[in-house]
This record gives sequence, C-alpha cells and structure tokens, in this order.
Amino acid sequence: GHHSQIPHLLAYFEHQQEFYLVEEFIDGTPLDQELEGATEPWSEAQVLDLLRQLLPVLGFIHSQHVIHRDLKPGNIIRDRHHGKLVLIDFGAVKEIQPQVTDEHNDTISIGTRGYTPPEQYAGQPNYTSDIYALGAIAIEALTNTHPRYLSVDDNTGNLIWQDRAIVTPALARVIDKMVAYHFKDRYQSATAVLMDLP
Repeated sequence: GHHSQIPHLLAYFEHQQEFYLVEEFIDGTPLDQELEGATEPWSEAQVLDLLRQLLPVLGFIHSQHVIHRDLKPGNIIRDRHHGKLVLIDFGAVKEIQPQVTDEHNDTISIGTRGYTPPEQYAGQPNYTSDIYALGAIAIEALTNTHPRYLSVDDNTGNLIWQDRAIVTPALARVIDKMVAYHFKDRYQSATAVLMDLP
C-alpha cells in the first residue's frame, strides 16, 4: 500500500541469493542520530509528537496484515523538507497469516536488541511487537538512554525507566503498557494507543 510516511517501493530483485528492495530516497536525518546527538532527554511534547506521527503509520502497516519487525531509531528518518517522520527498511517485514489449528507460525528471530520484545526473539512476532519497539523508542527519547541499558523488574520483566524521565503519570502509563513484557498485557493495536495518549 501507499502511505506518505513510508517510502515508495520502486523495484525489487534477487542477486546471488540475496533479496534487494529499491525504495524512494528520503532526504533527512535518521532518528538515531537525533537521539545520540541529544545533550538532554526529549520533552514530553516531543515524544507525544513522535508517537502521534508514527502510530498511524503502524496502524496502516498492520492493516495490510504485516509487521515491520525491526522498528528502531535507525529505521526512522525525519524528512528534511516537511519535518515528518518516515518509517524505512521494510526488509524484515513479515506477513501475518490466519492461524490454522495445530500449525505453528514460527519465524526467524529478527530485530535489534533493546527494541525487540521477548515473543519476537522466540520467533513469534505479532502486531504488538511493533508497538513494543515504538514504546522503547519513546523511553529512549525521554531518558536519553538506550533501552538495552535499562534495568528490568525481576518480578515482571518490565523495563524500569521512569526514574530517569520527566514524564506525567498519564503518558508513563501509556508507555508502560506499550512495553509490557507479556504481549497480551500490551495495547493490541496502534489505534488503541492513540486513543489513550494524553
């Protein structure tokens, strides 16, 4: 499908048993450069803008029955001309097939440490896996700390991050639900997250 915050796929081909995608060039700055270059954590308003821009993109992708599987700051570019955040690198996309009884839908584990939830490491990503990754990016922006360096609650498996951030309880609750250790405890859709944003 076509979305203004996803590069157009121009072509694809296979060469020497490698698969290549040729996508529209996005002139801008990758979000990982913005985060790494930040001298202080992002404000709540900046993080809310990030979520409000990217959640509809996730909703669109999921409506096409696919999950990104490698959502991270390096795969988000701020378009230099419009300031919009654009989601790139769909090389790890997985189509979600309807489940058949007794049939496993395991897949190769793909993702980036700190942004990848447990079920994805186990080879069973779902729509909430992308929601987890976006929540981890929001935490990184609010704490100025890569999620892989955050402590984890021994009892729940959830990330411990609020002590490093200046954030309202309302947004903290939303982000905590986005990055819940168990995918059944997370928001089940990007639209549900958008509706709960303060």
